Amino acid sequence: MDTHINDGILEEFRRDLSEVWQELPNKAFFGVLLVAWFSLFHFLGNSTLGYVDTKSLFGYMYDAYTSGNRGLAESEDAFALLIPFVVLALYWSKRRTLVAQDLRSWTPGLVLLSGGLLLHLFGFLIQQPRVSIVGFFVGVYGLTGLAWGPAWLRTTFFPFFLFGFCVPMGSLAEPITFRLRLVVSHLVEFVSHFFLAIDVIRDGTMLRDPTNRYSYEVAAACSGIRSLIATFALAIILAFVSLRTWWKRGLMVLAALPLALLGNLLRMLSIVIAAEYGGQEAGTYVHDGGPMGIFSMLPYIPAFIGLLILERYLADPIGPPEGQDGRGPSGRQDLARPVAP
Repeated sequence: MDTHINDGILEEFRRDLSEVWQELPNKAFFGVLLVAWFSLFHFLGNSTLGYVDTKSLFGYMYDAYTSGNRGLAESEDAFALLIPFVVLALYWSKRRTLVAQDLRSWTPGLVLLSGGLLLHLFGFLIQQPRVSIVGFFVGVYGLTGLAWGPAWLRTTFFPFFLFGFCVPMGSLAEPITFRLRLVVSHLVEFVSHFFLAIDVIRDGTMLRDPTNRYSYEVAAACSGIRSLIATFALAIILAFVSLRTWWKRGLMVLAALPLALLGNLLRMLSIVIAAEYGGQEAGTYVHDGGPMGIFSMLPYIPAFIGLLILERYLADPIGPPEGQDGRGPSGRQDLARPVAP
């Protein structure tokens, strides 16, 4: 039975892909320009050869995502490797909506393409590959507008915005992580004193017991930057999939920051509570993740649950299923469908 189900899903995917491919205009035009754009950034993309010995911007990006020889586990930017697959999945989920747009070549798309090229030239000259990365994605976005028009650009803005997470933060994240550490430290001190009756002394980003039974530094790794990025990414995905109006999408994205802070606050409080009753060793056990890293998931639980609740509250009414409203798979009116007398 499972084999038949899988075969059916695969067949449906092939059929949908074939129909969408046929409906999409200017494929060869877009494909040739995209290959040329990729080639530019592969052969003349990185000018910082003293740091990463490759001319390819994509080689530089991979090195940044994997932190060089340290690997994916030590990198703060490793999640960026998943972003292209997430964006493609979002495009596929809205395939009927996309091909139902007024798709046509649109000359003003050259403005975005030129802007991307200028950003790359500027980044190349000042040896700032991050600027070139922004230029690369701006150019790709411009190419889609050049091939398929302004309606495509409007419809795909939110999922394409996810590519912003592909710009490696590196040392640029330090001002953000430091402020996040301070905010979380203040919140832990406040909640501990006024709600949990736990006497915690805060010294900068250091939290300790008055009798020195335990002390913890809210270090950069504990700032919550990973959960913040993950929460923002989920908010953008939910906004694109479920919401249609811009103010609702904006509200969903803005809600990511307080929800991410709430999640990181929960994790730090769990460490303090464990240390209060079990000493330094118990707090360290929770800090290190506990069994199967379960405590490491605490920052994500309130953030994700909060976003899902907000999404359900803001979600637009569900209309008739695509392809069931007198339209074909592409979303355009199916004129060949017989009409009952």
